[in-house]
Amino acid sequence: MNIAIVHDYLNQKGGAERVVAVFHEMFPNAPIFTSIVDWENLLPGLQSADIRPSWMQNLPGLKRHFKKYLPFYPSAIESHDLREFDLVLSSSSSFAKGAIKGKDALHVCYCYTPMRFTWDYENYVRREKLNRLARGILPFVVAGLRRWDLKTRFRPDHYVAISNAVRDRIRRIYGFDAEVIFPPVEVHKYQPTRQWENYYLIVSRLNSYKKIDLAVEAFNRLGLALKIIGSGSYLHSLQGMAKSNIEFLGRLNDKDVAEYYASCKALIFPGEEDFGIVPVEANAAGRPVIALKKGGAVDTIIEGVNGLFFEESKVESLIAAIQTLEGGKYDFDPQVIREQALRFDKEIFKDRMKRFLFGKYSQFRESCRAQWAVSAVPGKFNTFKSSV
Repeated sequence: MNIAIVHDYLNQKGGAERVVAVFHEMFPNAPIFTSIVDWENLLPGLQSADIRPSWMQNLPGLKRHFKKYLPFYPSAIESHDLREFDLVLSSSSSFAKGAIKGKDALHVCYCYTPMRFTWDYENYVRREKLNRLARGILPFVVAGLRRWDLKTRFRPDHYVAISNAVRDRIRRIYGFDAEVIFPPVEVHKYQPTRQWENYYLIVSRLNSYKKIDLAVEAFNRLGLALKIIGSGSYLHSLQGMAKSNIEFLGRLNDKDVAEYYASCKALIFPGEEDFGIVPVEANAAGRPVIALKKGGAVDTIIEGVNGLFFEESKVESLIAAIQTLEGGKYDFDPQVIREQALRFDKEIFKDRMKRFLFGKYSQFRESCRAQWAVSAVPGKFNTFKSSV
């Protein structure tokens, strides 16, 4: 079976790119088609891959101005010739699901979310620093992308969602059901320790939509120690509002992050994410998580077992959850917490994805053979068509 992997763009080191690296582990001979690639910013797991960018790779100033080329990404993905491949595996939060497969091929989309900047436009604009000209033009661009996104929703034969929240979104926007296969987490990198310190922890990109300001305000009022690992455009704003009990540690290497996970009293996860790998990593280190009861956290946190929820995205709601943990209502067991994280191990993901892909491909080939048999009967028309 000849397999192609298609990904939106490879110019950053995010969670989706880590999934693509795992797909490369699973299918090392499969080329990876994408719109653009930053060769200097690839994850180590992708540096040996056969990566094939589109014609967009030759556009001027691409590395700095890639967002300004937003209208071009759909046609860039569509331009890839995938006719030689039996199975197309798209890794998509925006454009890759629009890849055009060959006539007799199967297309499975691993979907992180339907295109966020078209279907959640108001929140997207709020967190982006856009000038007046961009704010005037962008609604027209987004309207065109929304039409394209709906038109191409039929191109995948099957959708796989990263969480139940995303599955609901796919059903609501595209009208299709999806299998849920949680993304891979390298839980072996993290281990519990016998002792932990009296501080809470945040590990996050410091962007406005991550809701780190909510946690800063809560800890300003509580006076408890909070350490924040990460960097981003919102750093200076957060530093300006934080009191002396809150420490900003910047970006750290994986080893240091693992040590902070294992030593914290609990991880604070104040924003809504499609899945959220950070809470699983903290759980793998044996520490509980206090998370907003929305998005992917609902799939990973069991109240009183590996963490606590706060119901509303409000400071008072988060403070109440922290006070519950401080009051000792739950006796969290690091080993039990870690066992919950093991459900999301990378090897489990690989096994589930292979079973799904090979199972659907086998069914697809059987269907093709049945259709060909019908078309071969004298007097019958060839009714088999493979949608593009």
